[in-house]
Formats: sequence, C-alpha cells, structure tokens
Amino acid sequence: MQQVPEINPAAKVLPDNASNLSKKAQVAEMFNNIAGRYDFLNHFLSMGIDKGWRKKAIAEIVKTNPKTVLDVATGTGDMAIAVAAAHSCRITGLDIADQMLEIGRTKINARNLQQQISMQAGDSEAMPFKDSEFDAVMCAYGVRNFENLEAGLKEMCRVMRPGGKLVILEFSHPSSIPVRIGYKFYCRFIMPTIGKWFSKNKHAYSYLYESVEAFPYGQRFCTILSSCGFRKAKANPLTFGTTTIYTATK
Repeated sequence: MQQVPEINPAAKVLPDNASNLSKKAQVAEMFNNIAGRYDFLNHFLSMGIDKGWRKKAIAEIVKTNPKTVLDVATGTGDMAIAVAAAHSCRITGLDIADQMLEIGRTKINARNLQQQISMQAGDSEAMPFKDSEFDAVMCAYGVRNFENLEAGLKEMCRVMRPGGKLVILEFSHPSSIPVRIGYKFYCRFIMPTIGKWFSKNKHAYSYLYESVEAFPYGQRFCTILSSCGFRKAKANPLTFGTTTIYTATK
C-alpha cells in the first residue's frame, strides 16, 4: 500500500524532545517562559522587518471592513493592537499561554484599548466561540505550533461567518538558493544562539527553526486550507519568501 504523505510534519517537532508533555502543553510552557523577552526578540531577530509583514497582513483584514475580528494565537497582542489602530472594530485575542496574555493586557491597558480588545485564554483547536461569530480571523506565526493543524484550521473556519476573511502570516522558505542558504544559516545557528542568550530558554529558538523547516508552505498549505473548508486560498510570499501571507474566505 502506498504511504500517504503527512499533512503536517511539523506536528512531530517538539520544543523539548525529552519532555513527557504533549506538543500543545510544551508550546504553552515555552511561550510562558519567554514571554518577558518575546516582543524584543521578535523585532531584534527580524531586524524590524516583522513590523512590515504584520502591516501587510493587517491591510488584508482592514480592506474587508470587519466589525468583529478574532486573533488566534494572539500572544502579547501585537496584531490585535495594530488592527485596533488601523480600524474601528471589536477584536478578541485567543492564546493558550497565560503569561503572554498578561503582557498583552498590560499593553492594551497602556493604550486605553480595553473597550476595543479583549484577551482570552483558550485552545485554538477547540475554541470557546459560536459558529460564524467573527467577520475576520487572523493568525500571525501561530498555526505552525498547532498540535493538530487541521483541527485548528477547521475551528477558524467554523467561527468565521460565510464570506468572512482569513489572514494567516507564517514563515516559509525562500525560493532563491543563495537567499535560502543564508536564511537557513541565520535561522539554524545565529538566531538560536542570540535567542538563548536573551530569553534564557535553550529550546525556544531552535524549535522555531526546526518547526519552520517541517511546516508545509505555499501551495501545500493552500491545499490544506481548502480541505478544511476555506475557499480561494492564496499565498503571497514576502521578503524573498522568508514569510508568506495566506488569505482565504469561507
């Protein structure tokens, strides 16, 4: 019998192979441990380019003029805050890492955005929301960490109204061979070393590289989105393909 290719090989990539915890529990623990340095390292390790990537993703959300937006794997709320600055709507941030959410709430309170943004603890693969509750759903660098990718994507589809907009921002692989070689060297050796120094976590940034390497990207991910109930899935590579914006509708 011919072996069926794995839909998401990244599901087997764990932050800590020696741990007895599930991937989901390990991911939550990892992000709680690095929460205090997460924002700094995001901007530092990407040399600030990540701000431009997020801006482009937010533009995709805003163009649909949504009244309600769900930010899956919201972390410290950078995407939710940026959407609030660009568009008047209600935004709900969902994440499994409590410490990340606490930092996000502090940032939201400092900007007086409590009436526009709410942060909620919850599992992205079993969301505590009604069917068709949101006009738009977004996720920045979170789907790669799902223990069950299809379950998480199907939940995003379930809670989004028909005709709503999905926007996912995720790392991918550069198409240019010279760029890919330099990108892999940076992500495999330099980024984990710097990340370990600042975050004091020896696994987090090695896991990032390994999970990016394994995660399906480009047309493969668009095909997965279609199989999970989305329509018109498209991939828009950015910065030589180091990251990709995926859009789809329901």
